[in-house]
Amino acid sequence: MPKFKFFLSSRNNPVQEGDVIWSTPIPLSRHQSALTFEADSDILINHGDYFTAARDFLERERCKSITQSVSQYLHRNISSQEIEEIRIFLDKHGEFYHPAKVEAVLQAVKIPFVLNVAVTDIGKQCAQREYRLLKMLDTEHPDSFIPKVYALGNVFTKMDQVETRMFLGEWFEGFNEFHISLDTDDKKYKIIVWDQEHGNFFLTPHQTIDLYRQAAKILTCYYNVETFEQIFSWHHAAGDFVLKCQKDDIELKLVTVRQYRSMYENTIVSESIEPDSELILEALLVFFLNMAIKMRIDRLDGVGDIVWSDDVALKGILKGFFEALALKPKISLFSEPLDHCFRQHLLSCFRADFFDLNHDIVHTYPLQAPEVPVIRQHLEKHVKDLYNSIRQLEKV
Repeated sequence: MPKFKFFLSSRNNPVQEGDVIWSTPIPLSRHQSALTFEADSDILINHGDYFTAARDFLERERCKSITQSVSQYLHRNISSQEIEEIRIFLDKHGEFYHPAKVEAVLQAVKIPFVLNVAVTDIGKQCAQREYRLLKMLDTEHPDSFIPKVYALGNVFTKMDQVETRMFLGEWFEGFNEFHISLDTDDKKYKIIVWDQEHGNFFLTPHQTIDLYRQAAKILTCYYNVETFEQIFSWHHAAGDFVLKCQKDDIELKLVTVRQYRSMYENTIVSESIEPDSELILEALLVFFLNMAIKMRIDRLDGVGDIVWSDDVALKGILKGFFEALALKPKISLFSEPLDHCFRQHLLSCFRADFFDLNHDIVHTYPLQAPEVPVIRQHLEKHVKDLYNSIRQLEKV
């Protein structure tokens, strides 16, 4: 069997049985530290429990899951004996998962994977659902912007018999989390990239536009214009998108799909009703406007107050949305390509109706959601700027 080694974040922080951290409880969210852990919590899982459970999962059936994953990665069959070492790096703590980077080492080659570990009931339900959704979407969309997944299973910790659920998936090497942050040099809010290898850096205005372009394009690519199914519950604040920067070019990926369902689920639209062209365009408008609002929400430095992005985001959102629409297959209900039809639909919207629809969308958000007051504070200007940007489509 391969030799297992455990770390916190990087190889500079090895963890071994008997270390203080081994018996220290893991934080249950990104807002909590081990030092503020509440002992009377319903769930108690130590770092040692976590690493042991992860190892037990990967060792099953003579390391079948990791061996098959490495084989798929290398495009050739390998045996478990060829894997010399497996390194598990506890990466971070989210509301649903405690992801680890897993490195399989063979012949001096390091092959990275992600192991998403859930310990709470809601996290375990999310893992089960997300594994299925990622597999389904990867099959339906060959040019995928989401991680491939390889294995799902449950493991009980040895010490406290806490059931964990975890799945092994693709690790996006070189991609990093990003958030809105204050640049102390010029006192402006910008996108900062958390680059653990080379150091944090701010994006240029051009790169920022491209970030929002790619994010809007990804979400629109996965939107089904005839069934109205879309990726739900994504958040910049949760680090759901990750970014890779090479020189001036950036590349975006979406690392999680918590829900994928129709926006009209449990409403008057049923599976037995074929959508007409008017409903398709109206649903697409709601999708676009809702995405444009949510795209501008983040938390300062990922964990601080809710913040609203700069107006430069709108240019990228609009461009990415139409790029994805242009890639959609032709729909028989329309005589022209969908992007052309929707462009005309947008241009036909009256200013007052446009304002009303955006406000109606925000009314559907949970009242207790912390982002709602921030959205309401910026909504009027957002709608005005977005409407003006749409009017510019007439000149294109």
